[in-house]
Amino acid sequence: MTRVPLEICVDTIEGARTAAANGADRIELCAALSEGGLTPSFGLMTTAADLPVPVYAMIRPRAGDFRFSDAEKDLILQDIAAVKRAGLKGIVIGAVDDHARLDRDFLADALSQAELPATLHRAIDTVADFDLAIETAITLGFERVLTSGQAHSAACGLEQLAHAVDLAAGRMSIMAGSGVTTENAVRLLKQASVSELHASCSVRIKARTPDLPEARLGFVPEAGIRKTDGNLVRALRLAMNRFEEAAA
Repeated sequence: MTRVPLEICVDTIEGARTAAANGADRIELCAALSEGGLTPSFGLMTTAADLPVPVYAMIRPRAGDFRFSDAEKDLILQDIAAVKRAGLKGIVIGAVDDHARLDRDFLADALSQAELPATLHRAIDTVADFDLAIETAITLGFERVLTSGQAHSAACGLEQLAHAVDLAAGRMSIMAGSGVTTENAVRLLKQASVSELHASCSVRIKARTPDLPEARLGFVPEAGIRKTDGNLVRALRLAMNRFEEAAA
């Protein structure tokens, strides 16, 4: 059995280096993972381009829904140009229209300008017609789609994930994401037959003391911030390796 790729999403250069050093096959580079992931800075992109694994940049100009204005679409195209200048290997993008369908025309334009491999992100989990969206993504030339099967977590979307795999029929990779852990990874691979897994492998780090200026002024949330954990990345990769060995 071929290696099942593990993608780790990060929003710091330390997180990216930790993921790459502990078994990640690919990095999804973001800003503000607490907001679902936004476009990273140019400095972060250029620094991450030197990592030993492929790095794909999230292209999302703001938090919230995936219906973008013309001004936001212009920002997206400028950010794609920045990804190319930074030397990253691909982009992660998605957009929907007012009818809850993939914004086909805009995505076609974005992919044409990018001239890079592209992942369709979880905007697909918000569409009204999932089957149509899968076919549209294939037609547009997406390399893969990241999806939870339109559920709150991938573990709850097993049936829809398996359906996506059947629909794609090898024409596009289906990558399960949202709540992927060592505990459910094998179930996702075995029951849904997805091609790849996507996870953050992060832990919450609280402020050392609540009276630090950063905490007192609200720069550090009371609940703390999340940080990529190398032990979690290694454990997830090991679980995936064991599944591959058993399936061989």
